[in-house]
Amino acid sequence: MLKLSNFKFKLEYVSKGKKHFAENGPFTLNAIDVSDDRLKVSIFPKEKIELKRAVFEYDFEFDLLDKIFVNGYQSWTTSREYAVSDKQLGLRNIARPKGIIRAFAATCGDYDFTRYGGRGFFHSFTYGYIRNNEDVFLIGSMSERSGYTIIYYDVKNQKILIEKDLEGLTIDTEYKLIDVRSFVGGYDEVFDAYFAELKLPKLKVDHLAGYTSWYNYFQQIDEKIITRDLDALIACKSQANIFQIDDGYESKVGDWLELDKKKFPSGLRQISDKAHANNLMAGLWVAPFSAEFKSKTAKEHPEWLVRKNGKKVIGGFAWGGFYIIDFEIPEVREYIKKVFDTVFDEWAFDMVKLDFLYSACYVPRNNKTRGQLMCEAMDFLRECCRDKLILGCGVPLGPSFGKVDACRISCDVELSFKDKFYTKCTNQEVISAKNAMNNSIFRRHLNHRVFLNDPDVFFLRDDGKKVPKFTWDQKMLLATVNNMFGSVLFVSDNIANYDNLKLQKLYETFKPFDGKIKMCEYVDSKHIKIDYNQAGVDYSMIYNIFTGDSKITK
Repeated sequence: MLKLSNFKFKLEYVSKGKKHFAENGPFTLNAIDVSDDRLKVSIFPKEKIELKRAVFEYDFEFDLLDKIFVNGYQSWTTSREYAVSDKQLGLRNIARPKGIIRAFAATCGDYDFTRYGGRGFFHSFTYGYIRNNEDVFLIGSMSERSGYTIIYYDVKNQKILIEKDLEGLTIDTEYKLIDVRSFVGGYDEVFDAYFAELKLPKLKVDHLAGYTSWYNYFQQIDEKIITRDLDALIACKSQANIFQIDDGYESKVGDWLELDKKKFPSGLRQISDKAHANNLMAGLWVAPFSAEFKSKTAKEHPEWLVRKNGKKVIGGFAWGGFYIIDFEIPEVREYIKKVFDTVFDEWAFDMVKLDFLYSACYVPRNNKTRGQLMCEAMDFLRECCRDKLILGCGVPLGPSFGKVDACRISCDVELSFKDKFYTKCTNQEVISAKNAMNNSIFRRHLNHRVFLNDPDVFFLRDDGKKVPKFTWDQKMLLATVNNMFGSVLFVSDNIANYDNLKLQKLYETFKPFDGKIKMCEYVDSKHIKIDYNQAGVDYSMIYNIFTGDSKITK
């Protein structure tokens, strides 16, 4: 088994205007705690040097039966077990060549600072594991604050590389470079041990179920729709405990304190008050580091926007495109804090869903790595939100550990079970029902150990502004997977239109899963198998990821 103490080291850096990638140079390493299962090292520069990446290389003999788990860059990124002969996809087809399509597609992923290769070449963020039957070898970072930890598995060359992304950082004094641990045992055993070592705070809530507005109306919500759907959730007498308003209440993304008065003439407080009067928490969606092109925030405060080489940085293509506001600017911090004070104190919301958070670290700046920026952004958001609940979304997971109460662990669910054409020609964060269920299954180890897993919504409706293109069996599969692997269970349906069958399924899905997952794996390129125990009986469910056809056997 790999020993963390047995490494070869190389540093990519710039010194006196020249680029280097070498084992030796104007630096020395200090072994703070180096053993078979721990690698904690700092670096001493002998002169001022600009760092790019640090590489700890290990020999490793892969087995043909090995399964390699890859934790994707952020919430939406495809995360799964791969066979050693599989290929991890990156940008593809029209999104690969340089140009506007690539620029937009690459913003939410790791495509500008990691390496994608052919078959048998994988990389994982913060932690990753190799599983051979029931034996698991896990490598996990203890902190992403010095820079993202990226674990490369190179099957062809029989290597494991543990790298630190250090772009943006120049040092002339000692720098804490890396701190990782390794664990060996069964699946649950290694994750129990890893997350225990992180000493994360105890969860404040153990289950969330209810309504979110996005997947029926998107931005086309108003006071009438929201009040009607709140009344329907109250009337159904389910186990729901939260009602969430998603995007569409604000005049523009970034202008959070300017409500759309045409849509919400009575404001938002009356909605949260009604939820509270009926024993429901109230949640609100905010993208704190985003400002759409047409927002007042972007137009009136261009000095707030993150820039690279003097040009405003685009954070993504949502809302026709948006800029990133720099949370390190004092005036920006004051504005964001005021937004949260208003959301919690004036509008009386109990939880915020914070979205598109990856943008905080898209550009390394101010002599900080991406990892440090993201960790400090999450520190700031937790400070702003005090003891209120945070549901993270579009966030790199490592920096969110201990900062959010719940977290999306998948991409958005598409309104059709079958993937749209753009799923095959963009990135690993694109919306997809297939990929969402995949992530729910293979990131299950986070649920209740780190935060509540949010697998995104399930659909029961046959109506609405956007009718889901799912068969009833496909809806049942999505609901079942969400229930088995998630602890944040949302619908966006007008429940008043449910018949008795749909109501019964809603009640069943909102209840916490009372079974135990034993094993999950791809049995071939089309099928996932889930072994679980419920009420003392062992079951196996196999489903086709493309059609949704499924079968459960004892």
